[in-house]
Amino acid sequence: MSNLKQMILEHGKVYPGNILKVDSFLNHQIDPHVIKSIENDFYQYFKDKGVTKVLTIESSGIAPALMVAYRLDVPMLFAKKALPSTIKSEDKYETLVHSYTKNTTSNVFISKEYLNKDDKVLIIDDFLANGEAAYGLADLIEQSGAETVGIGICIEKSFQPGRERLEDSGHDVYSICRIKSLDDGKIEFYE
Repeated sequence: MSNLKQMILEHGKVYPGNILKVDSFLNHQIDPHVIKSIENDFYQYFKDKGVTKVLTIESSGIAPALMVAYRLDVPMLFAKKALPSTIKSEDKYETLVHSYTKNTTSNVFISKEYLNKDDKVLIIDDFLANGEAAYGLADLIEQSGAETVGIGICIEKSFQPGRERLEDSGHDVYSICRIKSLDDGKIEFYE
């Protein structure tokens, strides 16, 4: 059993609306041992894809994305939700992303300076539900002319349409933990 799966079973909390709270070890307080095991799983799966950049969205995907980028020896880039004064509107790629957990839609962007047509980009994120974040990041990559070589997800809610949507678009999706159900407050995994 993976370290991440064990932590989900021991510390994950299920809330109404199919929300899985894992902020005690993954996306608020971060357990470095969990992140290290996540990094290793993603590295083993994606190491031969020719990755030149790792991309995530702020803020929950940053910790695993940074560790994977470090292991692959490439830069990590994250899509921002607020435009700083140092980036002009014509110097960015931009898309809309809806958050399932927060039920909000954000305008996210990355600077054109850090992504170009020669890049082979690995997307890393903490959760996959409806696929909005990963799909939005893939859109930013497409705008730049770069190639999405894979999508790595820490926790996938397989009972929601995200994986199917991404795979139907031709993406290679690898999830460390695939959750089959959160019915009755119980966490049930595939496998």
